Amino acid sequence: MRQLKEQSRIWTRGLCAGVAALALTAFPAAAHAQSSGERGGMRSGDGQVVDPAFNLDGTGTPVGWNTTGTSGASYTEATGYGYNGDAYQLTHWSSAAYDVDTWQRVTGLADGDYTLGAWVKSGGGDTANYIELQSGRAGNRTAVPVISDGSWLYIVTSVHVTGHEATIHLVSDSAAGDWTDYGLITLTPGYASLPIRGGDVSTLVRSEQLGGAYHNSAGQQENALGILGSAGMNYVRLRVWVNPEDGMNDEQQLLAGAREAEAHHMKLFLDFHYSDTWTDPGHQATPAAWADDSLSQLESDIYSYSAKVVGDLVRQGTPPDMVQTGNEINGGFLWPTGLDYGSSNAWTTFGALLKSAIAGVKSADPHAKIVLHIANAASWSGVEWFFDNAVAQKIPFDVIALSYYSYWHGYLDELQSTLDQTAARYGKPIVLAETAYPFTLQSGDPTATLSFSDSTELETGYAAAPAGQAAMFRDTLNIVQAVPGGLGLGAFYWEPTWTVVPGNGWDPTDPSAGDGWESQAMFDYDDKALPVVTDYAPR
Repeated sequence: MRQLKEQSRIWTRGLCAGVAALALTAFPAAAHAQSSGERGGMRSGDGQVVDPAFNLDGTGTPVGWNTTGTSGASYTEATGYGYNGDAYQLTHWSSAAYDVDTWQRVTGLADGDYTLGAWVKSGGGDTANYIELQSGRAGNRTAVPVISDGSWLYIVTSVHVTGHEATIHLVSDSAAGDWTDYGLITLTPGYASLPIRGGDVSTLVRSEQLGGAYHNSAGQQENALGILGSAGMNYVRLRVWVNPEDGMNDEQQLLAGAREAEAHHMKLFLDFHYSDTWTDPGHQATPAAWADDSLSQLESDIYSYSAKVVGDLVRQGTPPDMVQTGNEINGGFLWPTGLDYGSSNAWTTFGALLKSAIAGVKSADPHAKIVLHIANAASWSGVEWFFDNAVAQKIPFDVIALSYYSYWHGYLDELQSTLDQTAARYGKPIVLAETAYPFTLQSGDPTATLSFSDSTELETGYAAAPAGQAAMFRDTLNIVQAVPGGLGLGAFYWEPTWTVVPGNGWDPTDPSAGDGWESQAMFDYDDKALPVVTDYAPR
């Protein structure tokens, strides 16, 4: 079953090659992708990776590769990747601590952008473990994720080649007994970028109004967006509620947050909840002012409201670059009208409301990209059900957005499988609208229970510690970067600035409530930036 799963994922990646042009048209900064044919090694041009699958000589030192570092820690062995007849893999392992680099210089390349790809798996525990592509003085690397169940993951890194040559490095600096396997190495034209490196900072304006303070890694107080922007964050996500009880997440707070994002030269992703409070797959309450309206009235309500909010953003000089019409709408919105599962025309009703919301957005800003957002990026069946219905209803949208919390949704291999299948089936750019990970399981606020505190649900190899938080966000971004066809746009970390500030809690009906999210913020309990902020660095 595992081999069938991996071969299915390769087949899925091949289907995506034909949609690369679509992604590049919609988002010019998105990456060029490698086709399924190219991913077997260089198939065009003069340069070629020698023995990219480590199959030429059976066990021993792989042909065409060089090894630097600990003797005997790099070797080929059987029971490898298994795709297209591959019978061997490269293994890094030693019974003692080791530091090894398996490398190959590829010559005869036309100058230009190239992407190194590698199918990998690792048991974790490494000091450093990465693939790297170098050319001249330029070089980029991508860390090898930890995967506990033996699955293979595909990762990429890119560089601009000069001098007609590049060097591939497979590096492990590891403790005794730790291992990493490499199953297939590819080098293909094109650059795999990550154009969106964002954060949902919807609570930041209120935090600042109530005295919230933020410090950089050196302990110096700075503006929160200044700290995150200096690290490389380039996109802000902001939610808006219709008529919240205490003004939390209302339009005025949204407009203030948009102005702050603009001041820090960040793009804006607008998140409509179409409710007076939180919405998610289990909660989609209709705003109180619309509660007694008929379907036709709701269509008018959502059109007018969407047009007004987007229009107000445009008029103040902060037009949204992307707009999601509903938040985690797996089961629709504006309940019970929005998606009544007991009705035979449930999707027809929901589709009519979605089209009205989208039409309202477009009437105010024809250039805004329309995003449909659902939860659980590790469930292909859920994604397929929702978007097959959206396509059948002819809902006009530009981007697929998914939420991914590994401790609730699934491991990185499940995320990669879902993203690859989504890209292949719909040919749309994909973004993770929400993701996060804890740096501790200890509460920093006695007024609220942590949103997540179950150590048994943590992903193996990613501790609830500053280093584990940074590694999980980094590796999640790496998985998105590797989506075929250049369709992986990036990710938004959810509420990186939601630290403990009295009055800035989660409950709009209770000003004394805490937030319960402080353990997953990007600032520790002394309000100092954590290592995870460095994951925003451009790629």
